[in-house]
Amino acid sequence: MARIRTAVFPVAGRGTRFLPATKASPKEMLPIVDKPLIQYAVEEALEAGAERLVFVTGSSKRAIEDHFDTDAELERQLAESGKHDLLALVRHIVPPTATCIFVRQGVPLGLGHAVLCAKQAVGDEPFFVHLADDLIYSEVGCLKQMSQHFEKYGTSVLGVETVPQDQTGSYGIVAVEPDGKGAMRVTRIVEKPKPADAPSNLAVVGRYILTPRIFAKLERTQRGAGGEIQLTDGIAALMADEPVHVLPFSGVRYDCGSKIGYLRATVEYGLRHPELGASFRAYLQNVWER
Repeated sequence: MARIRTAVFPVAGRGTRFLPATKASPKEMLPIVDKPLIQYAVEEALEAGAERLVFVTGSSKRAIEDHFDTDAELERQLAESGKHDLLALVRHIVPPTATCIFVRQGVPLGLGHAVLCAKQAVGDEPFFVHLADDLIYSEVGCLKQMSQHFEKYGTSVLGVETVPQDQTGSYGIVAVEPDGKGAMRVTRIVEKPKPADAPSNLAVVGRYILTPRIFAKLERTQRGAGGEIQLTDGIAALMADEPVHVLPFSGVRYDCGSKIGYLRATVEYGLRHPELGASFRAYLQNVWER
């Protein structure tokens, strides 16, 4: 079975819910304590075994490319200042064994189109798709959990969690059934259904393993919800040819595409931080008692 070597990061969106903060800076560069969202995403993919990191970018996204590039001037200044701990941090954002590839999504035609833009970089192999907006804290990274499932079953896998019924309109929603081999197979997938029309309240939350056959499906996918080429429509077509599984991952998800989710992540990651956690907890306790 092919090992998953490639992770695709669709990062072309404008992040309008965070304007004006995202007017000149990508939403994926918003920091959670001391690292941007996109770095958490890359670290999760690397933990799962990815070696090729494919960023599907748009206009105003140069900061992402710069973040993962070498900054010789910054490294020189840190070395001359004796700040070797900081020098190590910036030098090891991406290990030398990993390759970064940047692909431009010229027209914002949706997530399915963004994934299709990565076709040449991915090749004829299974691959990860990671949406950096969905930050997941877990002892074992979500993509690694999904990779272990893929190694066992060899099928496309969608990371899912149960959401309140009134929130189905914000997600791709799946109906599932047991496959008889210990896994759950998708029988139906719908993009952002109204609560009354949702086949369940099991939501796909920004983590995918997809087989390369998805590209042929996306090439034939017409524009759907929102006038965009929806990845869910491509997955629905893929299900006609091969099984697609779900994995209810272990971990806590933060919807960092929303302001309240972003604030939750900032607070809870701050409390977990090995250097700042204790003092930050004391500060929050003091605020609470005022």
